[in-house]
Amino acid sequence: MIMESDPFVLIEGMTIAGLAVGATRGFIYVRAEYPQAIGTLRSAIETAVAAGYLGEGIQGTEREFHLEVREAAGAYICGEETSLLESLEGKRGMVRYRPPLPAVKGLFAKPTIVNNVISLASVPIILDKGAKFYQDFGSGRSRGTLTIQLAGNVKRGGLVEIGFGPSLNEILHDFGGGSASGRPIRAVQAGGPLGAYVHPSQFDTPLDYEAFAAIGAMIGHGGLVVFDDTVDMGEQARFAMEFCAIESCGKCTPCRVGAVRGVEVIDRIRNGVDESKNLELLRDLCDTMVNGSLCALGGMAPFPVLSVLNHFPEDLRARA
Repeated sequence: MIMESDPFVLIEGMTIAGLAVGATRGFIYVRAEYPQAIGTLRSAIETAVAAGYLGEGIQGTEREFHLEVREAAGAYICGEETSLLESLEGKRGMVRYRPPLPAVKGLFAKPTIVNNVISLASVPIILDKGAKFYQDFGSGRSRGTLTIQLAGNVKRGGLVEIGFGPSLNEILHDFGGGSASGRPIRAVQAGGPLGAYVHPSQFDTPLDYEAFAAIGAMIGHGGLVVFDDTVDMGEQARFAMEFCAIESCGKCTPCRVGAVRGVEVIDRIRNGVDESKNLELLRDLCDTMVNGSLCALGGMAPFPVLSVLNHFPEDLRARA
């Protein structure tokens, strides 16, 4: 939405960041599935260069900053910063070992800062309006605004930009209007395909990073996927492991092998094979993936599974 409707706020934020750290080149990495965003950004960059805000001698100074859009294949793993850097260098998107951190040795072995669109787009607003203006939105340590994507079984889906703080219940009913089916909401997956499934008993949790972390969930990119009471949460747990198995870059064993074994173990549980032993094995496998994976893909894939084990255990049992 930002890239398509206000590309200059991103360009300005990246230019400020570049000048602040002494960088002369910036890259906007955009999935090929977003051709409108890519076209809009490239057009905006041409306009900024023509107006003297990018390129050589920015606004008559001796400073320079060059910006380009890189069209990406769109692998999920490239949301991890070092995989993104590998992809930018023309290699397969695979996680790098750290240290060194990208800030020390990043793109083409040069010091590199990697931030998401919303972070960089917030920079011009903060510099223009001041830190107090930004802090007035949100609550606790979660400041600014959050762009929530309401999807799934919800009456009014779409984008909602709001300051941190309202409860999940308020978002689901005041903005979303409840489930599209009219049935009770049984679960909400928050933060993307690797986010935990939030139980109705937790719907009064305020939308801020610390509050969600306290219940074993995450806000992530702000995505909320709604499920009514007809959902099979055991199938959702299996999907999380299957998603990780498909999207894994294969660099580390806990993620590469763990996700495949996770699907197999869940299938054995649901088929009634040594149910109690395999439930114990599944928790042990999740613990290994969380603590042993090289990046957040393998480290977070168990979150949805653990949330089902903890809050919807009746669905992760042998099917009748």
